[in-house]
Amino acid sequence: MSTFTREELLLDATDMRVELDSGRPVIEDVSLRVRRGETLGLVGESGSGKTTAALALLGYARAGMRIAGGRVVVAGDEIALHDEGAARRIRGRLVSHVPQDPATNLNPSLRVGGFLGDVLAEHRPAQANQETILASLGRVHLPAQAEFARRFPHELSGGQQQRVLIASALVCEPPLIVLDEPTTGLDVVTQARVLAEIKRLHAGNDTALLYVSHDLAVISEIADRIAVMYAGRVVEEGPTREVLGRPRHPYTRGLVTSIPDLSAPRAVTGIPGVAVGLDDRPAGCPFAPRCPQRVERCDPELPELEPLDGSDRRVRCFEAHRTPPLTLGEQLAERPARDQALLEVEGLTAVHDGRGSRVVAASDVSFRLARGECLALVGESGSGKTTIARCIAGLHERSGGKVTLAGELLAPRAKDRPRQLRRRCQIVFQNPYESLNPRRRVRDEIARPAQILRDLSPDEATAEALRLLDRVRLPSRVGGKFPGELSGGERQRVAIARALAAEPELLICDEVTSALDVSVQAAVIELLVELREELGLALLFITHNLAVVASIADRIAVLESGVICEEGPVTRVYTSPSHAYTRELLDAAPRLLTGSA
Repeated sequence: MSTFTREELLLDATDMRVELDSGRPVIEDVSLRVRRGETLGLVGESGSGKTTAALALLGYARAGMRIAGGRVVVAGDEIALHDEGAARRIRGRLVSHVPQDPATNLNPSLRVGGFLGDVLAEHRPAQANQETILASLGRVHLPAQAEFARRFPHELSGGQQQRVLIASALVCEPPLIVLDEPTTGLDVVTQARVLAEIKRLHAGNDTALLYVSHDLAVISEIADRIAVMYAGRVVEEGPTREVLGRPRHPYTRGLVTSIPDLSAPRAVTGIPGVAVGLDDRPAGCPFAPRCPQRVERCDPELPELEPLDGSDRRVRCFEAHRTPPLTLGEQLAERPARDQALLEVEGLTAVHDGRGSRVVAASDVSFRLARGECLALVGESGSGKTTIARCIAGLHERSGGKVTLAGELLAPRAKDRPRQLRRRCQIVFQNPYESLNPRRRVRDEIARPAQILRDLSPDEATAEALRLLDRVRLPSRVGGKFPGELSGGERQRVAIARALAAEPELLICDEVTSALDVSVQAAVIELLVELREELGLALLFITHNLAVVASIADRIAVLESGVICEEGPVTRVYTSPSHAYTRELLDAAPRLLTGSA
């Protein structure tokens, strides 16, 4: 473990273990140390245990779990992990927490000022006044005004909601702040603003941060050191630039090669296989089934987390010395322009009507998409990306303009379109947890479009569903499962297979990778590139992740407040943007920063 002096050590968490009520471990043998004024990044795929470990630092375990062991000391005070009442009293005073989703963590019936006032009343009652509340809003660059403090959460943007949560974490001035995916789901501009606030507030004081994320580009910009988790244990730890520039655990290396590169469009490479679940963890190294360096002893023996060559790094791998230097994917060349238009959008206008108000989501939007081409629509939240996609799919009625597919005019509503036109245009939605019928088995979910839109018999449709499962690299046994039994990445592949069952010519992908881990995201990108080349699919790819665009799209259209402000080949727009808003988006996008070990 890294050697810190007693004076500089702020967090000392040793041998933490959290288990299910059944006794099965969720995390075990997790030790984390953080200096005063330092930021430790905690990374890993979904299910790796990073959020469970972060919550354990607050003496908290989610329903169905319990903290079964470990010791946590913050600023010299030990947190009573097994005493819920005692642990609750220190939350906010000794350790504060910024959760991932502000929409579900702010009380919708409580005004902003009341929310912050309650936190102060619990831990700093003498400071629970309007002056302190407004000052805390000002610290995170929110309006330090009574009018703003009287707003309810639904009256704030996503970025404002997240800054309110950060204000609540700072208001009692705790020595340690745990931030759990605080920018996931935010567009690049809002994310950059939130990260800037975190870095600004963190600079020049002794507060320590534990930053939990699966976004290694963000971690590389904000963290001094990094701890990588897999299957409930830390597998690599050390200075951020060294770990990301010369990873020694094959899992860490796989994560880095999965990251799309904004600076140079290149092919991404996912990690083979899937992460082991709680019921699948082997006796030996849990990464062994996916590891290219696997040797015989990896199956029965679990490696220790040991120092690497006497340095300030630790690795849990028998074969760390064999981990090859980092080699990134082949740089993608600009594809030649295609002339044969499949989709033509001319003067599209769309509005959202509310109570006594009308918001123009898209105004006079025009673009063309050729067969086999990928066009990315990018922009901040609220720029109109998803509304345009839904208009094309017939799920939101446009108020002006026209949309043609292969020369045939599309009716504004999908239900008014002929079956063959509905078959030729399919959409994959952002949230894989909500887009599949939870009561329908996977094979039936995929088979349904084949029956309805292609007139296949039940047996033919089932056979087609199993073929498509193989096409999206899922085993046939998944067909008998329900969506609730699958991971997020598996569900998204099922959603893609369901769309392919209609044999479409145009596939609309609406933020299909935004909720996925980097390795799963890479696998989905690889899949879409492969399907596009083999089937000649045209892709309309909606996203706020500019790095993903660099790995999949031929052309890009940048949306600002419902208007296309710039359009062109990805390489040209990224290297020589002509519009100020495009430059703002590119400047705000995080980039992976590495250094050699």
